[in-house]
Amino acid sequence: MFRRVGNVVVRHPVWTIVAWLIAAVAIVATAPSLPSNSDESSFLPKSYESIKAAELQEKAFPSAFTPSAIALYQRTDGGRLTAADQKDVARITSELGGKHIDQVQKVVPGQPSKDGKYAMTLVQMDSKNAGQPKQVDAAKELRKDVKDLAKGTHLDVKLGGSAAQALDQEDSSKRGQALIGIGTFVIILVTLLIIFRAPILAVLPLLLIGLVSAIANGLIAYATKLFDLQANSSISSILIVVLFGVGTDYFLFLMFRYRERLRAGDEPKQAMVNAVDRVGEAIASAAGAVIIAFLALVLSTLGFLKQMGPALAIAVGVTLIAGLTLIPAVVSLIGPKVFWPSKSWQKEPENARFAALGRGVQRRPALTAVLSGLVLVVLSLGTLGFNATFDLASGSMPKTKESMVVQDEMQQAYSAGAAAPTDVYLSSTDGKPLDKAAFGAYAQKLGAVEGVANARMAQVNKAGTTADFTVTLKYEASTDKAIDAVGQVRDVAHSAAPDGTEALVGGMSSIFKDIDSAVNHDYRTVFPVAALLIMVILGLLLRSVVAPWYLIASVGLGFGATLGATVWIFQEGQGHSGLMFMLPVIMYLFVVAIGTDYNILMIARLREEAREGREPREAAGMALRHAGPTVAAAGFILAATFATMMLAGNALLTEMGFAVSFGIAVAAFVMAMFFTPSLTALIGHAAWWPGHGDQAKPTASGAGTGPSDASGGAGRDSVTHDPAGRRG
Repeated sequence: MFRRVGNVVVRHPVWTIVAWLIAAVAIVATAPSLPSNSDESSFLPKSYESIKAAELQEKAFPSAFTPSAIALYQRTDGGRLTAADQKDVARITSELGGKHIDQVQKVVPGQPSKDGKYAMTLVQMDSKNAGQPKQVDAAKELRKDVKDLAKGTHLDVKLGGSAAQALDQEDSSKRGQALIGIGTFVIILVTLLIIFRAPILAVLPLLLIGLVSAIANGLIAYATKLFDLQANSSISSILIVVLFGVGTDYFLFLMFRYRERLRAGDEPKQAMVNAVDRVGEAIASAAGAVIIAFLALVLSTLGFLKQMGPALAIAVGVTLIAGLTLIPAVVSLIGPKVFWPSKSWQKEPENARFAALGRGVQRRPALTAVLSGLVLVVLSLGTLGFNATFDLASGSMPKTKESMVVQDEMQQAYSAGAAAPTDVYLSSTDGKPLDKAAFGAYAQKLGAVEGVANARMAQVNKAGTTADFTVTLKYEASTDKAIDAVGQVRDVAHSAAPDGTEALVGGMSSIFKDIDSAVNHDYRTVFPVAALLIMVILGLLLRSVVAPWYLIASVGLGFGATLGATVWIFQEGQGHSGLMFMLPVIMYLFVVAIGTDYNILMIARLREEAREGREPREAAGMALRHAGPTVAAAGFILAATFATMMLAGNALLTEMGFAVSFGIAVAAFVMAMFFTPSLTALIGHAAWWPGHGDQAKPTASGAGTGPSDASGGAGRDSVTHDPAGRRG
């Protein structure tokens, strides 16, 4: 199949390129916009209690005041607010409400702080558009207006709240994407220049993947709208890295193979056909593993991950098609001039360093397996200290952003949970009015829960069938203590509810509690499903039942080592309270899926060496010698491109960038180079049961089947070749 694909695109390169350009223009011109949603509650399905509580609140208290933005005032000298300052706050609040800004429904004064140093203006917006672009624009206008109104006073005013956080998150995301894009571009360009010493080859993948990126983003926007998926600005930053990192990997696999076929004496166009034929199966299998792992996220209960899975799968799918069609078409048009001005492509490298490593694995496979495995096990011990944090807003932007400063100052000036109180909604089950005489005792029981600062009955709906009890926690809404406390509030709210009533607990801490439950559900479902599907792909590729088990086990060890190292760096080293809650899920999929790529490339080369009649140990040594350079180059580029996410300046992408880049480095330089080949050497022929894929195949005279080098590494000098690209 791959030979036929290669023949078509090499025979019709211009038409292939034109088809891609037409597709790009059509998709980009017609794709819908992709709005960002930073509202954590939108990530959960309606079956969770916090979402049921939010829906009940909208029905029972449609005019209930829930601030979307908070203007926080303090004196410029840091002192207590004077009577004149309080008059200025009242004036600003009144004039701000009189501006009738789009999306703004109410503007009311808030409570002053107990120390008298802070005052607030609370702004309510249309809850139906929470986290949407309209409210981001409204927050931008509010921030400008409130600062203009405070000019000439002794007040310093900052705008916080969920709408302001969405505004700051959008701004931070744009800056982060720019830094990530520039960093990725520079790393790929410099690394390819060092590897090939050819400017055309260094620039070409960046241009082609840029075209692929435009098409992928358009298709993702279509899919997001078609299937009503949630969008988040962080996905754009991840997409940049996935497209350019994975795309460059596939480009490298193809170009190493193309160069090898030219060295073997193939005519340039035939060399490209042979390259696609030889490397196509390995690229398709590697991409298939990544796509299936990403699609496993559809099983997630979180809207953020449900959208990320298909988005990344689409990106890798488009990159795979480009790797087998667009890149071969463009390179076949340019021919060997793509390597200009370097002459090194014309001669076979000795690969002395990788040959020495190969000999080490060949001589001492047991020692290599034990040492490399021990490194992974020791690093994995760090997972025992893993702790999750749930504040996606503050994790998605630097602490210096204005909305984050407001959040921190409010925690100091007011009760830590005052900015996001918990609401307990008590409703009658028979439609009759509630017994108000029981409210006092019920509120008292809620207030007695450990971790609760105070609890009071706030309001009753017009029908008298639902009462809202406001519970203020002692802790900030996203902390572990707040999540534990709201769990106890739920227990008491349910058990203490009078006969004929039921209670639902809402608010941000309740949402985070449900997100915690959802993530734990994902650990139990997404992880094993992704692993099982990847094992199926490995089994089909290798025609083996045995090899997929230890290959996926080795990648699982790599995941543990990566999470452990991340815990030690960020929790122990930098003092973070925990890692972002979705990090293990994302890291598992990236490290397992992409880490499997390098295992696929190495094990495919090892199989080819074995098919030449080499014993398992010798085959492992030769595989490392010839496939090692490509795995090292691809692993370095991909790890470095993911590391650019650390430039974004926020906790989520910094942690994700480090974890995934470290995991890919472990996959390439520990697992694929040492752990996997040494284990395969130790297991021997049994690794290929029941397919016996390592058995030497009988060949006709002059038409042997030599190593097809799925990794694109250099072949040996003592080979002959025929027009079809077979080697003997």
